[in-house]
Amino acid sequence: MANIGMTTSQMNKPSVGLFVTCLVDTFRPSVGFASIKLLEDAGCQVTIPEQQTCCGQPGYNPGDYESAAKVAKHTIPLFLDFDYLVAPSGSCAGMIKHHYPKLLKDEPEWYDKAKKLSEKTFELTSFLHDVLQVKPKSTGTVSSETYTFHDSCAGLRELNIKDQPRSLLKSFNNIEIEELQNTDECCGFGGTFCAKMPHISDAMVTDKLLAAEATGATTLLGGDMGCLLNIAGKASRQESNLKVRHVAEVLAGQLDAPAIGCALTSTKEPIK
Repeated sequence: MANIGMTTSQMNKPSVGLFVTCLVDTFRPSVGFASIKLLEDAGCQVTIPEQQTCCGQPGYNPGDYESAAKVAKHTIPLFLDFDYLVAPSGSCAGMIKHHYPKLLKDEPEWYDKAKKLSEKTFELTSFLHDVLQVKPKSTGTVSSETYTFHDSCAGLRELNIKDQPRSLLKSFNNIEIEELQNTDECCGFGGTFCAKMPHISDAMVTDKLLAAEATGATTLLGGDMGCLLNIAGKASRQESNLKVRHVAEVLAGQLDAPAIGCALTSTKEPIK
């Protein structure tokens, strides 16, 4: 995604470094653009550091702390001078906020920088709701879709993200969520877990899909692309009519792109 710089008129606005995330950049750039719109509409000056890479989770989760620390040391200087780091992902935001300081605790200089960045790192909906306290507004009439919501493990447990996206959906789009049963249960993605234990992962995402379909909702929303890709992939293989989207796209009113895992020619036709 292109770098978005600062103009003179933006000097008095909160500066936000947008951590796009690997999955958004690779599979769903529309989530990045929706995030930019939401942040700019809320009065922020948004910059995307072009040298950003992964947050380091692929190494950190299996225990390769050395490689994860190298990624952290690359990431921290890119974002340290912004007022805030914001990510459209509870998983990546949680990694930077909670695990960078743990990784670098034995290196005082880097630990201090990691703590400083940690204190101003937020997941997108949490930042809009809790920090900026955005006022109710409408981005336009939402279609006749009905919505359910999947709470990701990292966002829910590490960052206490649950009410924030629901409140924003209500105030921005007048959306009431049809809650799915056991919404706080893992979808089975879990980073490398889905690769190491595919049969268990498949059973978990099957349960998640069935629970979502049972709500009668036409679209499932969430805040983490890993979860959404996992659920959308299962829905496609099951030939389910359930559509899957990132919450930022709906909040921003940017629904022109097909749902995740759907063909470009249709928002309903799954990719075979």
